[in-house]
Amino acid sequence: MNPVVGIDVSKGESEGFIFLERNKSLGKSFRFLHTFDGIQSLISRLQEVESLTERRPAIVLESTGHYHLGLVAALQKQAYKIIILNPLIPQRARKSKLRKVKTDAEDAKHLAELYYKEELKPTPLKQNEQAELRFLSRQHEMITHAYVQAQLNFQSILDQLFPLYSNLFGQLFSKTALQVLRKYSTPEQVLLSDLEEITRTISSSCNRSSSWATKKAEDIVTAAKNSLMTNSSNHSQIISLRLMIDLLMEYQTHLSHLEREIQVIATTMEDYHLLCSIPGIGHKLAATIIAEIGDVTTFEHAKKLVAFAGIDPSVFSSGKFTATRNRITKRGSTRLRRALYLAVLCGIRGAARNTRIRAFYDKKRLEGKPHRVALIACTNKLLHIIFAMLTRSVPYCSA
Repeated sequence: MNPVVGIDVSKGESEGFIFLERNKSLGKSFRFLHTFDGIQSLISRLQEVESLTERRPAIVLESTGHYHLGLVAALQKQAYKIIILNPLIPQRARKSKLRKVKTDAEDAKHLAELYYKEELKPTPLKQNEQAELRFLSRQHEMITHAYVQAQLNFQSILDQLFPLYSNLFGQLFSKTALQVLRKYSTPEQVLLSDLEEITRTISSSCNRSSSWATKKAEDIVTAAKNSLMTNSSNHSQIISLRLMIDLLMEYQTHLSHLEREIQVIATTMEDYHLLCSIPGIGHKLAATIIAEIGDVTTFEHAKKLVAFAGIDPSVFSSGKFTATRNRITKRGSTRLRRALYLAVLCGIRGAARNTRIRAFYDKKRLEGKPHRVALIACTNKLLHIIFAMLTRSVPYCSA
């Protein structure tokens, strides 16, 4: 016998269906909660199947964002063979049926039937470092996006309260610039304060010389005088500006902490150091690429990794017509695709240029390819290089 359990995962609970062998089910579908007692009831059913068939059942489920992760972790601790499917696979097979039925019980049964219809390979156990690195990288991306939106909102308020302040510091969102602005939010507050007091405020928030702080305080006073007639300040805007400053500084603290954690984990991984040897790929991009690729051995060849990144060309052909302008599929990991695109941009520009990718880019441009098409071709080539490096455990060679 070849038993299998199909599980349709949802938030907080799941539906299961058991086959002892092909076309021989064990009762009807069953539902269990994602609680201690619910997982124990599932394990009891799995042990019952094992006693009937003398074989441990395989478990088939779909990838459902994060809802399936806790269930998978609990079953992996019991050493069960787990197969996590891309949702496109059961969706494609479901369309082949004449009758359209969509229920949790039917989906669980359908997942179990796929085990006998297709050659499904068990999902390898993820290393803790890879899972943690992926989580931290995605958290960093989420907070960075919110941080950028907060910067834009802050800038719009600042343009109304203190129009010329953004030109006073090289980095508007530096700790010194934000702390000084929080205390002197409007030109009126600057002009009502003493120059020495402003200088002390600047000196206490940075490690620069006293002469630099005095010069910067004089610039702030001059900017306040020039902005006095063009600002439109009210109490609510001042409160909003100070709240935005607190929020920006909080975001900076969180991002700094996440970057340290990512660096600590990534430096323990060999693949990370291999990617850092590629010109144009720095510490952040290397950590993101490694986190999104995961275990490279799950891809049999480079084309599957290219498809996972969504940069493989789409194909459209019907009868005697074959399309000549095909876009990339964009059906894979958006984060991996974005990281590779940035790596190519960094590799063909600046001093730390990737000569191999740059030569390939120039070749495509000479062939008449537009800039973006050439960049996508370079991204495809870079991913082939990364696949070869990771599978062979060799550093990058520019020759």
